[in-house]
Amino acid sequence: MRERTATDVRARVSVTARASYGRLIAILSARSGDIAAAEDHLAEAFRRALETWPVRGVPDNPEGWLLTVARNLARDSARSATTRLTTPLDLTVTDPAAMSDDPLAIPDERLKLMFACAHPSIDHSVRTPLILQTVLGLEAAAIAAAFLVPGPTMAQRLVRAKQKIKAARIPFAIPDRSEMPARVEAVLEAIYGIYALHWIDGAQAGHDMARDLDAEALFLANLVADLLPDEPEALGLAALIGHAEARRDARRDADGRYVPLAGQDTSRWNTGLMRHAEQLLARAGTSGRMGRFQIEAAIQSVHAARRITGRTDWPAVVALYEGLLAVAPSVGGVVGLAAALGQSDDPAHGPQAGLAVLEGFRSQIGDEFQPWWATRGMLLAASGDHGEAREHFQRAIALSADVAVRAFLAEAIDKLPSQGLSS
Repeated sequence: MRERTATDVRARVSVTARASYGRLIAILSARSGDIAAAEDHLAEAFRRALETWPVRGVPDNPEGWLLTVARNLARDSARSATTRLTTPLDLTVTDPAAMSDDPLAIPDERLKLMFACAHPSIDHSVRTPLILQTVLGLEAAAIAAAFLVPGPTMAQRLVRAKQKIKAARIPFAIPDRSEMPARVEAVLEAIYGIYALHWIDGAQAGHDMARDLDAEALFLANLVADLLPDEPEALGLAALIGHAEARRDARRDADGRYVPLAGQDTSRWNTGLMRHAEQLLARAGTSGRMGRFQIEAAIQSVHAARRITGRTDWPAVVALYEGLLAVAPSVGGVVGLAAALGQSDDPAHGPQAGLAVLEGFRSQIGDEFQPWWATRGMLLAASGDHGEAREHFQRAIALSADVAVRAFLAEAIDKLPSQGLSS
């Protein structure tokens, strides 16, 4: 046991929560199927850690300590008259300080929980949000924001889904091949959501949170790809996240300033991750079944080729985004297509074509989607409408939680020609 100061303990608790929350919830709820109770017991264990660890020091195995405390709480709860009839009773008394073995050694515990949340009896609309909450411990409000759903509505859906898992005694297990197709889509969407959430949640919590979320998504994507080597979309998702992660170090310059993709130094890209991503994408392509994640990975592959060719094939990016919108329409895909059109040198493309795409989907995107405002600002600036561009950049700054992105957009405003004042 080492750290004792309140600051050190809070930091260690935060790191432990990000790294092990999903596995702990999976272990705690596997027998009873009661995810809500497991969340309550784990939350109490974390609270006790904040009280105990500053006094006694952080245990050598903090995850084991938390698991043991939560299990003891579950045991005490099982003794009550209200839960004894429905919850398996375990009267083993365990001292958390005595925990030495690693209870989290099985790497796919989170996958078992994810597949349970993706069971066909769970409403399709809540499967991915449920995975995001149970595996990452995200608040319903953050998930609601990601899915453009009112917070109370999402909270109610999540509660009902957890009750369904408990009542139906849905097993926490990797399903067999015959059951896999009905569940894998939600699992892949959740892993993709984990990666995308650093734009919503991670930027507010800092770069450490974003890095942890991204690393978690990459690990889980590769785990599913290994589990399902013949599932092209699993391979495509692992390729997509691998390509995106390969550019992590190039997204900030030496002074910490944000660098957009087109301006990144390709020598800072991780070629090892890119090679692995290309291998996964090539394997997915042999299936003859094209899907969303494969197309998104192919877009990233075109960008990755700039390291070799020195240029980006923007018409190819445009064509892939058009294919993506035909297969899986999304606001992110619309913004991506508009941005690609604005940078393409094809005579039929350009900033005006990008603006037309954004306007065509204006009612579906809403006023709170920061990339829409930032991308439209860039396209307006490129088309010469500097007054409108300035207003859009300002709105994008107000919606961005990332300090570096806000600074980048502020610089974009400064680069606009002065409007001048009439005399």
